[in-house]
Formats: sequence, C-alpha cells, structure tokens
Amino acid sequence: MTSTDPLRNLGVRIGPQAGELRVSSANADAMELCLFDEHDPNWLVKTVPMTRDANGVWVGRSRSLSVGTRYSVRASGPTAPGNMFDPEALLLDPYARGLVRVASDGWRSVVVSDGFDWGEAAKPNTPLDHTVIYEAHVRGISHQNPAVPEELRGSYAGLAHESTIGYLKDLGVTAVELLPVQAFVSEQRLLQEGLTNYWGYNTLNFFSPHTPYASRAAQAAGPQAVLAEFKGMVKLLHLAGIEVILDVVYNHTAEEGIGGPRSSFRGIDNATYYRHDETGAYIDVTGCGNTVDFGNPVPQRLVLDSLRYWANEMQIDGFRFDLAATLGRGADASFHRDHPLLLAAQADPALQGVKLIAEPWDVGLGGWQTGNFPGPVDGHGGWSEWNDRYRDRVRNFWLADIADARRNGQAPVGIGGFATRLAGSSNTFSPERGPLASVNFVTAHDGFTMADLTAYDVKHNLGNGENNRDGTDNNRSFNHGVEGPTVDEAVLMTRAKAIRNLMGTLLLSAGVPMITAGDEYGRSQRGNNNAYCHDSELTWLNWLRSREQRELYDTTKRLLQLRRENPALRPSRYAVDGQTTPNASHMDWYDATGQRMDDEDWNSPENRTLQYLAASTPDKEEFNRILLVVHGVEDDVEVSLPVAPGVTSYQLLWDSATEVPIPEDATEFAPGTQRLIGGTSMQLYRANGPRVEQAAPTEAGQETHG
Repeated sequence: MTSTDPLRNLGVRIGPQAGELRVSSANADAMELCLFDEHDPNWLVKTVPMTRDANGVWVGRSRSLSVGTRYSVRASGPTAPGNMFDPEALLLDPYARGLVRVASDGWRSVVVSDGFDWGEAAKPNTPLDHTVIYEAHVRGISHQNPAVPEELRGSYAGLAHESTIGYLKDLGVTAVELLPVQAFVSEQRLLQEGLTNYWGYNTLNFFSPHTPYASRAAQAAGPQAVLAEFKGMVKLLHLAGIEVILDVVYNHTAEEGIGGPRSSFRGIDNATYYRHDETGAYIDVTGCGNTVDFGNPVPQRLVLDSLRYWANEMQIDGFRFDLAATLGRGADASFHRDHPLLLAAQADPALQGVKLIAEPWDVGLGGWQTGNFPGPVDGHGGWSEWNDRYRDRVRNFWLADIADARRNGQAPVGIGGFATRLAGSSNTFSPERGPLASVNFVTAHDGFTMADLTAYDVKHNLGNGENNRDGTDNNRSFNHGVEGPTVDEAVLMTRAKAIRNLMGTLLLSAGVPMITAGDEYGRSQRGNNNAYCHDSELTWLNWLRSREQRELYDTTKRLLQLRRENPALRPSRYAVDGQTTPNASHMDWYDATGQRMDDEDWNSPENRTLQYLAASTPDKEEFNRILLVVHGVEDDVEVSLPVAPGVTSYQLLWDSATEVPIPEDATEFAPGTQRLIGGTSMQLYRANGPRVEQAAPTEAGQETHG
C-alpha cells in the first residue's frame, strides 16, 4: 500500500506524539472520537472532533489515544433512504482489535499492542495433499477434558493444553478448523428465550478475538491478555505441527435486520456497508437479517485487512468463509467468480500460502456455486470449496440407498456417481483446479453427527425452541430399523459398520478430508441436527468413552495412518487420458469379477461393487499403489482381485467389516484370488509389484455422474 491509498491505515495507529483513528464513512456529515475513563468504561472523559478527507475517511487524533484506551465513535448524517445515523449512539470502530463489554448491549473498542514473542514457532505450511482438517469448537473440545485444569477448560488455553494437542497429534489430523472466534454475540431472539449462540455465526467485530473463550484470568486482565492467550494457543499448536484455520463470517453482522442492534456498521455508514434496495430495505441473501455489500470497495477492503491481520499478526494458516457466495456478489447482487474480493484474497502478497476455503453457497438467488470459485490465477493458488455434492453422494450410497434397498429390494442407483466422488469429483472441479479444490466432508457442525446419521431418520430439534421447524429435513440418513438409542445388538453392529464405511470413504477419497470433532469416536447429539444454541453436554466432546467408541477412534486413527502412508490416495491433479501426469494417480476400475468396468456397470443399480486400483505418479514420494474394494449391498459377495500390469500381490490393510483395525498382516494374495467381502463394506489393499509406466485410461463413465 502507498501513501496515496485512500483506505490506508484504517483503525488506530499509535505515533510518537499521538494516536490516530481513521474511520471510513462516505455518508456521515460529522463524526467524533469518544475517549473513556481507564477504570469506568461508562465515563466519557473526552471527545475529539474528527475531520473528513476527500475520500470519505474521518480522522481523529489525541495524545490520550494509547495502548489500553477505551474508545468509541459517534456519527451523524442525513436521513435519506439507506442511512441510519444516530448522533447519540456509541459505536465500535470496525477495525478495533480489542473490545470490552459495558452493559448487556454496550461495547467499547480498546487499543491493544501487537507485540508477542513467537519464539521458534512458525507456520507448518502443510501441503494441501497432506492436509486433514478437524472442525472443532474452542469451548467444546476441552470443556469436559479431565486432563485440562478446570480453570482452563473450554478456553483458548484449554485447546492449547498438552493433553488436547496430544490428542490431535495421536489422532493424526494436521489442522484444526475453529468455529468462529472473531468477537460475536447471541441474536436478540435467542436471548429472549434464554438461549445462546454457541456456534458463533453472528459477528460483532472482524478483528478482535472472542473474549468469553479466554480463560477467566485472561478475561479479568483485559483485552491485551485475551489477545496474548489466543496467540499463545496458535504458537503451541504450530510448535506441534498443527495448522489453525478460522471459520470467518464476513457475509453479515450481529446488527441483524433493521430495528436490530446499532453497534458499528449501521451507525457509521449503513448505506455503504449493507446491501439494500432503493427504499432502504435490506436485501438479505444470508438469512440473518442483513447482508454486507461486497459490491462496494469499502467492505471489500475491510475483509482483506482483517484477513491480513489474522494471517500475519495472529499467524493463522487459513480461513473457511461462511456463505462465501455472498462475498462474490457484485453491485448487481449476482455472483461473479472473478469478483475483485475473491481474486484479491488469493493474489494478495500478504496472504500467500494461506489456505482459502469457501462454503460455496448462500440463500439468495443463484446462491449455489459449488465448483465455481476461482482456480489458480497468474501463479496464485486457487480456492478450495466445501463439496456438498460429495457429502450427499456418500450419504446416499451408504445410508439412503440401503434404506431404499430394504424397502424396495434394490438400491435406486449404481456405483458410478459414488466412484466419481471417491476419485476427486472431476465432474465438479476444472482440470486446472484438480481434486484438492474439493474439501470432502460427510458431516459438519451444521447437521447430524456421523453417529446420528446412522441412528435417526428424522431430526429431533425441539430443544431449539422452534417447534422442530429449524434444521434441514434432507438428511439422507438411515436409522437401520430403530429411531434413536437401542439395545438391539444387531442394529448397533450395523450402525457401527455404517460409520466405519462413512469414515473410510472420507479418509480414503481424493481431495482434502474434513472430520467433524467427535465423529472419530461416534459422538451423538441425540438427533439434533441444528444444535447451534446449545452450549452444553449435547455439543461438548465427551472424554470418557465406551469400548465401542474407543474402537471407532482406533479405526479413524488407522485410516489416517493409511492415508499418510499411501500417496496414491491423495493425488493433487486429475489424470489426463493418454498421458502420465505427475501427482495424478493412474486409476483403473474393475467389477467384482476382476474385469474392467463398462458403461453398463457404471450406470446399473444392480451393480454396486467395484474395485478401484490407483497407482501414484509422484515427483517427491515413493511409488505407491492401492486397491480399494467397495461393496454397497447388504449381502456378502465374492470378488476376484484384479490381474493388473505390474501387480504381483495384494496385502490387506483395512476391512470395514471388522470392529477393530486389523493388525499389519504380511499375508499376500495373488491377483485373481477370490476374496469374500462382507455386506456393505470396504477393503483396502496395498498392491505390491514394480511400477509400470502407462498412460492414464479414460475414467469410464465418471464424467456423467453427480
């Protein structure tokens, strides 16, 4: 940025003579800086008139504006449609890096210093093809961990505790993706009903960490201590080699709809920050009351500055953008994949190496944009996206299709669409983006847990206070004959195998896998598929686990080990017909008899068994080849292990039909050997033998399947 940049240095900067606050407001006609007593945040001790420059930036200077100062701004302006000025409202600086609460609905900005000793900690910079994301909640992950001191449970320090980090390392994930940690508040409706916004998708400020997630001691010490605890958490995770990805909510704010709180944007420049029509009514594509207007350069700049701050000052490794389609909506309110904000985020020199992950939809017209975010541009890495098509297909194959088969005698579809997802969703993402554009997930914070997918046919959300109207009805789940808890051993065993199939598919698919915290051991939310308002045992991780839960944890851990050890499972590029492409696994597809699949095999509902042989084409790792056998029918089947060029034997590594991971077995099976595959199960083999150079075949039938 140069000195001529009209939006330079917004927020507070401390100079040798005085502090300076810069706030952008194109429509205000007056603004003042309000300074408060050091001990009493309600005692206004000084006001400083601010002056407007030619670019609509208001500037206020004071010797009293220094580290620790509590401050607000007040703005006045015209009453034209779109404006909502109130000259008496005390407003948060949009760039505030520290906050204190002064009443149930009152806030002050606080000046904090940026200094912190990072020591030898550095960003792990884990390559995408080695990345495994663990989506977790700061409070929920350690709140019930008995190894964490009580005063640290549920805090940034609790996540950074050696027992929590040791758990993540033992499991084998490489990154934690934290539900929102930018300062947020609960919606007015929830407060009136005595509930709370546990997930945090209601942002108050885009720069300051959420104070209630700090330990009690840090909260008592103030914003500087909260900031230090957050940075200390990142430092310890980095020293352990674990990346930190933040779920960020830039699409709307906690000011809700018109008539909601006036805490910052609405009072400073409502017409600039929010999307509205000519009457001033909000255009809401988020379902949250308001929508930040990214057709305007000021909100675009705010997001970029926020990302730079978290990526550099806080050393964050990546961001998952909630309702990211909103960030790509231009002045015409429609989505543009070449939107300036989307392109700037990937091209910004201050954000190079930072992982950018889109939730590629919102609730507005044209809001579903999976596969449409920018790929690499001018040497800058592209976006990755949550792949809802993957989620739906995997759930269908292992759950909804099996339920249909029980009712109708046959599943409704064959295996082709599932195979496409398994191999990296090449029908969704362009060749230049490749399989790593897909963040694969079966569950997320929003929806059923993996265990609940296998135990409930319908949602059970009465505890949310909305008469079970909230949460999706399209769960693609299957209770296996009993709704909810049961003592029926046969049902329990079938459910456990279904969870292993779901987890096995997730961790053995091409793409970037994301595990929802607790799925690794079968956490349940008792059928609640929208537990956003429950800060309780319903949503916290349980650290005292049953034998069955420990067995599932061991299975997840084993699958992650196999993913690390077998690069054929994690290609970074798509294979090209007739070529040998580095880092694009060569894929061959066989049916149960060991013969190559034909078009009828891909499309027929009668065929739900395949053998997937993948050979790596690495440029850094050793050559590797695996065979994954998938059987999507409840009856057992015999398969003939394929006879393939270069393969001399197969060694069984994992079988989802077993309750505990099988031990490393030196037994090898010759190509052509008949092997029994249990109903609805998977087997993974290492295919031994020399590398045989061969051009990639056409991935038969895959391009046409969803």
